[in-house]
Amino acid sequence: MTFPIVEKETLNEGTVLLRVKAPRIAAHAQAGQFVVLRIREKGERIPLTLADWDEETITLVFQPVGKTTQDLAKMLPGGSIRDVLGPLGNPAEISKVGTVVLVGGGLGIAPLFPQARAFKEAGNRVVCVIGVRTKGLLFWEDRFKGYAELVVCTEDGSHGMKGLVTDGLKRVMRERKVDRVVAIGPPVMMKFVSLATREAMIPTVVSINSIMVDGIGMCGGCRVPLTTKEIRFSCADGPEFDGHIVDWDALLVRNRMYEDEEKACRCT
Repeated sequence: MTFPIVEKETLNEGTVLLRVKAPRIAAHAQAGQFVVLRIREKGERIPLTLADWDEETITLVFQPVGKTTQDLAKMLPGGSIRDVLGPLGNPAEISKVGTVVLVGGGLGIAPLFPQARAFKEAGNRVVCVIGVRTKGLLFWEDRFKGYAELVVCTEDGSHGMKGLVTDGLKRVMRERKVDRVVAIGPPVMMKFVSLATREAMIPTVVSINSIMVDGIGMCGGCRVPLTTKEIRFSCADGPEFDGHIVDWDALLVRNRMYEDEEKACRCT
């Protein structure tokens, strides 16, 4: 069984969207979950968080930075992906809690969207703080407007407020009572979001996409160290964790384990 590509879109200079026909996965997909795909028989297995879905298809948004994602970005509608496994991981805990602030940085904007929709449909007041380096890297701004109040941050001030997503989050926290924060993006971003909300004692969930191989808890590659001295696995126990007990320094070191190999696979 293969998975046909039915749509491809370049969202910005470094971000690609693929819509893939996968009705059985789409039928069970929930916010926060991911898939593991392989584009050829002897290819690398890579995890991608679900950015959206409908009755027949799933939407994947990614950046072509490694060998497999570079090859994936070259694929076109009419082609197909050899294997897609999912939905994997525990779904996000969606409930009516009051005011929920969703924070997305860079590529993390895409998987934030299903959560915005789910929290809104659960009866919450939803605020999305999304951030990129510059306006040209922004995407899906219009898509969020139907489900959330939107705060856009750019580091260079080319659109929205000038600053990091943490600056946008702190502004929202000053203006209203926040009952929960969800952060998806680079680990260093999620670290500083968690530090800001810990001081304010706001429950905070982070989505951790660690180094991963099998996606079902067998290989141990996606270990997430906690400050409680426990070890969890992103694929089986996550991908969402309490941001206040993640050992961010240890996680950041672990995520750099294959930095040299990753650089060697990037386009030059």
